[in-house]
Amino acid sequence: MRAGGAVPKQYAPLLGKAILRRTAEAFSAYPEALVQVMIGPGQNSLFDEAATGISLRPAVTGGATRQESVRIGLEALAAEAPDFVLIHDAARPLVSRKVIDGVITALESGADAAVPHLPVADTLRKEENGGWITVPREGLMRAQTPQGFRFDAILKAHRDFASQEVTDDMALAALAGLKIVATPGEETNMKVTTPEDFAVAEMYLSARLGDVRTGMGYDVHKFCDGDHIWLCGLKVPHTHGLEGHSDADAGLHALTDALLGAIGDGDIGQHFPPTDERWRGATSSIFLAHAASLVRDKGGVISHCDVTIICERPKVGPYHEEMRQKIADVLQIDLSRVSVKATTTEGLGFTGRREGIAAQAIATVRLP
Repeated sequence: MRAGGAVPKQYAPLLGKAILRRTAEAFSAYPEALVQVMIGPGQNSLFDEAATGISLRPAVTGGATRQESVRIGLEALAAEAPDFVLIHDAARPLVSRKVIDGVITALESGADAAVPHLPVADTLRKEENGGWITVPREGLMRAQTPQGFRFDAILKAHRDFASQEVTDDMALAALAGLKIVATPGEETNMKVTTPEDFAVAEMYLSARLGDVRTGMGYDVHKFCDGDHIWLCGLKVPHTHGLEGHSDADAGLHALTDALLGAIGDGDIGQHFPPTDERWRGATSSIFLAHAASLVRDKGGVISHCDVTIICERPKVGPYHEEMRQKIADVLQIDLSRVSVKATTTEGLGFTGRREGIAAQAIATVRLP
């Protein structure tokens, strides 16, 4: 509710990828890890969409509180009897391998519990008796996640103290008398809570994805008999159709090539050969979605894309916003990162003679 989005914040996009997906990927990168995600009631479809292609255990519906959800998750893992468990907030998508490894190392060195901490840097004040007093910050620390524990010990603590409401699992470990070790946290391991947090998290993520690459694409299709064309994912009424093996969507073809070019992965014809009957009449959004998935597979994000349609007719203006939205939906990025525009050649060339349509595209991606 504090995040203010249309969906629970863990499913909201962060530079084109759901927060939950970024978080889960950080832990699924460990080959032997069992990653158990707890979800809210009715969130199965949201989870399935966010977690496609990641090696995770089936999601389990949690309880009314964080504490209850964690206990249910631990019970779901009990049959596996792992030595250690790391409990992490899904809304901390920028957790680094360094932070995770620090917790694991502490547990392997004999700690019952290990929690990342950061020192308090700000001056702290407390309102008291109508005035303000300064709270000494010496010895004060900010706890982060993942909070790591010996599995049997934290499961027992959750069972023994289920009736006592606490704010995190470290508090339960303290009630159980477990040996807790502080490990290094990081400022970038922030918890995304408010709309402003999304902007800060994207800034951190953009800095981490420092390799900026640009790709260009160009495509042409000639007119044929018909009463509509496909352009940037939309069916547009027209006096002619466009000739092509697929739906001949020049805009999406050009953008697909731009994305493939940005990551150095060939062109649309290599991935979807026109000699392959599987793609006859296929919607070009399939091609674009595939290119976007290849960017994500490399750990990259799509920063921006710009498509220019070159034709005398039909007029693109009335469909401009719908085209942008179609592309944004396929690429799973914010609408503000998509540009679609059109121009003519002032009657010159094959587009000027209304023999066909051309499209140019530029895509910018960031790779780690």
